[in-house]
Amino acid sequence: MSVSTHGLRVHRGPQVLRAAVELFSSMRFAIALLTVICIASIIGTVLKQHEPINNYINQFGPFWAELFRTAKLDSVYSAWWFLLILLFLVISTSLCIARNTPRIFVDLKTFKENIRAQSLKAFGQRAENQLAEEPAAAANRIGQLLVSGGWKVKLQQREAAEGQSGAGWMVAARAGGAHKLGYIAAHSAIVLVCIGGLLDGDLVVRAQTWFNGKSVFTGGGMIADVPPQHRLSPRNPTFRGNILVPEGGQGSVAILQQSDGVLLQELPFSIELKKFIVDYYSTGMPKLFASEVVLHDRETGAQVPARIEVNHPASYKGVEIYQSSFDDGGSKVKLKAVPMAAAAKPFEVDGVIGGPSTEITNGKEKLTLEYAALRVINVENFADGGAMGSGADVRKVDLRHDIESRLGAANKTTKPKVLRNIGPSIGYKLRDAAGQAREYQNYMVPVDTGDGQPVFLLGMREKPEEPFRYLRVPADEQGSMDSFVRMRASLADADTRARAVERYIAKAVDPKRPEMAEQLSVSAARALALFAGSERAKADASTQGGWQAIAEFMEANVPEPERERAGAVLVRILNDVLFELLNLSRESAGLEALPRDDKSQAFLTQAVLAISDAHFYPAPVAMMMTDFTQVQASVFQVARAPGKNVVYLGCLLLIIGIFAMLYVRERRLWVWLAPGGTSAGHNNTTAATMAFSVNRKTIDSDREFEHLKHKLLALKNEGPASP
Repeated sequence: MSVSTHGLRVHRGPQVLRAAVELFSSMRFAIALLTVICIASIIGTVLKQHEPINNYINQFGPFWAELFRTAKLDSVYSAWWFLLILLFLVISTSLCIARNTPRIFVDLKTFKENIRAQSLKAFGQRAENQLAEEPAAAANRIGQLLVSGGWKVKLQQREAAEGQSGAGWMVAARAGGAHKLGYIAAHSAIVLVCIGGLLDGDLVVRAQTWFNGKSVFTGGGMIADVPPQHRLSPRNPTFRGNILVPEGGQGSVAILQQSDGVLLQELPFSIELKKFIVDYYSTGMPKLFASEVVLHDRETGAQVPARIEVNHPASYKGVEIYQSSFDDGGSKVKLKAVPMAAAAKPFEVDGVIGGPSTEITNGKEKLTLEYAALRVINVENFADGGAMGSGADVRKVDLRHDIESRLGAANKTTKPKVLRNIGPSIGYKLRDAAGQAREYQNYMVPVDTGDGQPVFLLGMREKPEEPFRYLRVPADEQGSMDSFVRMRASLADADTRARAVERYIAKAVDPKRPEMAEQLSVSAARALALFAGSERAKADASTQGGWQAIAEFMEANVPEPERERAGAVLVRILNDVLFELLNLSRESAGLEALPRDDKSQAFLTQAVLAISDAHFYPAPVAMMMTDFTQVQASVFQVARAPGKNVVYLGCLLLIIGIFAMLYVRERRLWVWLAPGGTSAGHNNTTAATMAFSVNRKTIDSDREFEHLKHKLLALKNEGPASP
């Protein structure tokens, strides 16, 4: 009993090992791995990679964002399981090659000349004929013809004692052996591509975090302050990262994004950006951007000038430097706060894009001003007023325009675009004490949206994935927002409102009818207070003011059948009173009153709409840019990729292998030549039997067989002989 158990122990190990090799080298295992890799690649293409966790939360929600992070779907190509699958695919394909290559080479050297003559009659493509020559002469003639046609030939003479076939000659030939070599080349290509991917992927970098004491950095601050355990050596054999260099500045440390933070890669040189060059299409998209740089060797001090363009990288010390994109390099901006709330006060502030934020206190609210972006060129579509000119305000978005813009070819009513550069804009964020931030984008100069009245565009959005919504503030004759600001301040002042009502009554009512003057004065004062959102009018409407407050008041106090007529009268009264208010605000600033013409009416109409919408503006001030000094920056991708040449070799082998397997046909030919007696005029004849085999039967193979049959056996092209 003990002997039997010992025997089981002896043989169990080799059986398990043999079974594991069979599994890993099987086609079904390799196909399963390739399927998982394809699915992972689709996920990596559809799902944006290496995004901040908040972006995933905003787009998919906290549950899916946490699932993506746990499964490493936000960094598929550097995930441990993806690299492990690649490694298993390398092992599986290598075992498959190791198992089959010896047999393939043996088969390439084998002519199978020992095949029985009787077996040739079982082939589907065969032919027989009587040749007027001796078997030896026929064998030599047929062999030479095949060799001249590119076949490899082996002749075998058989004696009568060898078997039932009797004496004779067997001509065995083969061609198209590259078909099997294509199998080896294609499978080797898969191994090389996977090895190149592992070399150029994050495997080497991650290995340093596992075994070399390096760790991912998750904090903030200056690059110079990051500790050494988060930095990789300049001798790191493989890496791929990004480095931002402003004009006139230098950079020698690249950022390697990891799923849970970053690693810093020290470069053997520093990149100095001398000049950044950018050119634009009429659509505002960049047509060309290039960088003129100087590479400073950190060991020798050598300075190497270079020009880097898209698809034209520079190379130094085995590191490729690509022009990836461009960004702001710390432009300086001057901003002026325009009050958008009654308690707000104007002020000025200087800032740097991407630099330190500024704490501002305006009214009761404390906010943090973050300088996000400076855009010098903004090309917008103004067809039919465009997205900005179609009445977009801070409360709504033109949904029809938004939907139609995504219909593509199905949108048959799309009109030609009218593209126009509307000048510089400043992007910033205002963050409250709770950490919640809103994003703003304000344009520096007024824009004519098509109705003849230039307006300043003040954009805002709650979330990054939302489009900007715009408040349109009219520009006065000096091209500023001063008239609008003064009018809002006058509207908030009760005494100025009362004077405006008095002026309106004096012009609109006949002095001989004082009873109408008193009634109209009460109505005008109430309407103006409602529109202004004054404390005295808060009981009449739940909103802060503007046209919404007027509408709520009408719904609550005027019967429905009379609302349309009463509303038209109230709008006309309010328009006239606001015009007087506008002129009062101008007189207080020492300016002349505006005449009652179309130009003044256009300004007034837009100012009234802006004042009404300003009640919904979610900030006490709007930061308007008054001056800026632009500083460009280049974003370079730096990479040391030793696996690149391995991948190129793999791609070459893959092309060769696929073409060999698809277009090279492996063929084998046998001709059995046996003495056939004598015939009229000939002492000796030969009975010839030919068989043809091909790995993939096609029309071309049929034609080749007919040609060989005619050439070797002197038969007409009548198709295969009958058995």
